[in-house]
Amino acid sequence: MTTIQIIDGRAESDRGREFLPGMGRAWLLPLYDLFTRFARVRPLHERTVELAGIRAGQTVLDVGCGTGNLSFAVLRAVPGAVVTGHDPDASALRLAARKAGRRGVRLSLVQGYADRLLPEDGSVDHIVSSLALHHVDDAGREGFGREAYRVLKPGGRVTIVDFGAPDHGHGGHGHGKGHEGHRHRGMNAYTERNLDNGIVTILTEAGFTDAREIDHIEHRFGPITIVQATR
Repeated sequence: MTTIQIIDGRAESDRGREFLPGMGRAWLLPLYDLFTRFARVRPLHERTVELAGIRAGQTVLDVGCGTGNLSFAVLRAVPGAVVTGHDPDASALRLAARKAGRRGVRLSLVQGYADRLLPEDGSVDHIVSSLALHHVDDAGREGFGREAYRVLKPGGRVTIVDFGAPDHGHGGHGHGKGHEGHRHRGMNAYTERNLDNGIVTILTEAGFTDAREIDHIEHRFGPITIVQATR
């Protein structure tokens, strides 16, 4: 069994900073992987990895990696990729580490926030993210866009899969009860921000010039958008 270390990449000012867990409540974390299997999230990950176009030897940063499922999808498809998972939730990272150890795969894990990424400027080939941005507050989302632009190499690519759509004509998703905020046309206050090309807007305002939706999936728990941009 491989031992996976978790690096604490948080700034001193971020220690104790609040975040919204993957299931909306910390005590629900042990059910997360069971829920994602029931929700058929794995095909979304596989489609995201396919569209990302990752090649062996390239560096991949999985932002909001949670228990590591998107990272493992990358490693299944591209065993030679160099993958780092990044998430504020230490408990989720410990689960990811145990899963990586059982699989015998090489995976780096960093505890940190989406608006304070650990890599140096221009050092990452790919950023991927799955069902994470709708958990991040407005300032954090804007910070993530800036950080993605900073850490990607010229020609590097960010590929994001999350609840969302180009317009307001779609419904919400199944774990919204764990989120605070009002409802609007079936979506909670967090997922609502991804409508009207919300993720595209984050990336465009950060400096990406070609941010766009590259796929849209009508999922059982709500509309899914896959957005991509190149540095």
